[in-house]
Amino acid sequence: MGVFALRLEESEGGVGLGLADAVLVFAELGRRLVPGPVVWTHLLAGSIEGATTGDVIVGGLSEEGDGPIVIEHLEHLDALIVLREDGVHRIDPKGLEGTPIERPLDPLTPIHHVKSLPAGEKIGDATLATTLQRDGAVLASAMLFGIAEMTQELATEYAKRREQFGRPIGGFQAVKHMLADMFVRQELCRSIVYAAGATVDTPEVGSVSRAVSAAKLIAGEAALKNARACIQVHGGMGYTWEVPAHYYLKRTWVLENVFGGVERHAEAMADHLVTA
Repeated sequence: MGVFALRLEESEGGVGLGLADAVLVFAELGRRLVPGPVVWTHLLAGSIEGATTGDVIVGGLSEEGDGPIVIEHLEHLDALIVLREDGVHRIDPKGLEGTPIERPLDPLTPIHHVKSLPAGEKIGDATLATTLQRDGAVLASAMLFGIAEMTQELATEYAKRREQFGRPIGGFQAVKHMLADMFVRQELCRSIVYAAGATVDTPEVGSVSRAVSAAKLIAGEAALKNARACIQVHGGMGYTWEVPAHYYLKRTWVLENVFGGVERHAEAMADHLVTA
């Protein structure tokens, strides 16, 4: 569908759009819980042959701290990208020995635990690593926004048709308040995620790092609270596998921890406030 080539120049087989345009597309991917390492493959399109068309599936991770090394979709990857302080490294995933996690948090995101990673081939410097980290955070925020929007719509639709005491539950004040809060979070999330994409495209309008960290934080909170509220509005049905609400909550937990977790972006925002 051309998702991976959105930001490549037309001469390279792309569409020539900016990150602000890609945000719209990735929000839709988030709404529909599209599985797979779509963000990484998009980020490396043009740098890794075959990624532009999706013939080569690219996964990745940011090597941070001393925590366990977990890789998403390892068995399906053709290339693995590791972002390190000194640059971008490419590793052959076929040569890694990983232990599959029997019951991953998100059933649509299989993960493997790997004890260690080889050095791999360095394909980019620290500046490229920072750029990939930044753009990946914006696209992950866009997917979180899509989740916040979709769970609000699912909850509202259910509240309109689910009846209790002879009337739709959406007519009860407590449920109305819950749905209104979901909508406010969704719209706040929309503006800040759109702003992050636009700021990266036109950095002269403001602080790029502040816009990106703000988007990741606000989008994560909006998606998490809306997904939980969606489950609550569905009542007893909300806790069953038949209702898709739990998939959105689990995907939110996954997206919150990629391209910088909550703590990292919260610390970045604190630094911006101190120096403002």
